[in-house]
Amino acid sequence: MNVKSVEKQEKSTVELVIEIGAEEFEAAVQKVYLKQRGKIMVPGFRKGKAPRKIIEGMYGSGVFYEDAINEVYPQAYADAVEQEKLDAVAWPKVEVVSVGKEGLTFKALVTVRPEVKLGEYKGLTAEKNEVTITDEDIDNELKPYINRATRMVTVEREAQNGDTVVIDFEGFLDGKPFEGGKGEGHSLELGSGSFVPGFEEQLVGAKAGDEKDLDITFPEDYHADLAGKAVVFKVKVHEVKEKQLPQVDDEFAKDVSEFDTLADFKKDLADKLTQRREEQAKREFEAAVLEQVMSNMEVEIPDAMVEFEAENMVNDMAQRIQAQGIPFEQYLSMTGMTLEMMQSQAKAAALERVRRDLALNAVIAAEDIQISDEELEEEYKRLSEQYHMELDKVKEAVAADDVRKELSLKKAEQVIYDSAKVGKAPAKKKAAKKKAEESEGEAAEGEEKPKRRRTTKKKAEETAEGEEKTEE
Repeated sequence: MNVKSVEKQEKSTVELVIEIGAEEFEAAVQKVYLKQRGKIMVPGFRKGKAPRKIIEGMYGSGVFYEDAINEVYPQAYADAVEQEKLDAVAWPKVEVVSVGKEGLTFKALVTVRPEVKLGEYKGLTAEKNEVTITDEDIDNELKPYINRATRMVTVEREAQNGDTVVIDFEGFLDGKPFEGGKGEGHSLELGSGSFVPGFEEQLVGAKAGDEKDLDITFPEDYHADLAGKAVVFKVKVHEVKEKQLPQVDDEFAKDVSEFDTLADFKKDLADKLTQRREEQAKREFEAAVLEQVMSNMEVEIPDAMVEFEAENMVNDMAQRIQAQGIPFEQYLSMTGMTLEMMQSQAKAAALERVRRDLALNAVIAAEDIQISDEELEEEYKRLSEQYHMELDKVKEAVAADDVRKELSLKKAEQVIYDSAKVGKAPAKKKAAKKKAEESEGEAAEGEEKPKRRRTTKKKAEETAEGEEKTEE
């Protein structure tokens, strides 16, 4: 591999002209021939036994070139990027210049990390919500415990909103039962809105043993077969049940918690709610400060960088879905989505990730943030404990450079947050979300894409999951 030329282009791109010599390209062609000869039928030869020259004579001297290009160029491209110390942030756009017995020459348009002019990032001011807890908040925290302790008791009276009725029902359209309109022993809470409008309302006042015909007109936006249709539901009421709420006192607290008194239980709920709200207020404050850093920077973000990140996000989502035993193609079919639609929807979130990454990396450079060997070792130990893996296996799974990068980003965030102050937020500036125009052309068809960057957390999780499956 030889890099013939390196030329900076506009919008954070660099054009590489890369040459692959005759000997190296010939080896790639021969490799492709050996892979494919078993699939090529040639009169007079057994399948897979036809010499390469015979096949090339029949189909042309370049019959194996396209696959040979795809075989050889990805590594040549990766070597060229490393040699020229380019920080590539997206898939390259590749164009073949010449190919033949003399070798292969191709152009690669590389999108590189754009230059960032960092604005103010220290001493920023943002508003922070003051955390308060009211009696109503505590009552709301108690509600799940009360609901779990609530009993349903059969009553001999007319049904009211909030009661649950146990019913049999069957729906008729033009005097004939319709599909999906029948149920037996169904428990329905009146006022819940879980049935078609008008159904629950007509059961208010019913008693056990009552039989009623309910006249219902389905909404116009109901599914096609019944939309706007007038039907009759024949209903028989078996039971009426009311909620019997527990007495919320010290005995209740003992039953639902580890506390002996209701006062202590409420205090614990208040403390936990306060902690959650303080953490939320802290996250919102930090997000507001970081947004200012991103808005203060000057940068032109290439579209290719955002598209690359969006693709990574969708790929990560696909892996999580498939880990749950659902093929991603099936998930797309179920949701009525396409891969392209998902990637398009992911672009807004991808842009925010890219902005954050650019801003924090600029802070790392400005502060000359370094990670010591001791800090690296401590992080490996933390990952080992978190994922219950041997230290050596964590080190095998997660590269030291990736760990240092993650720690550097965290340090950069801390530099920003530690110097920030609570106060009135400054007037909003126009966010630095400039992106380059859509790039023309597509990457070479069938190209092998470089491996995606994964976070240290994701690598550790994948390794831990793999070990669990092996043990099983």
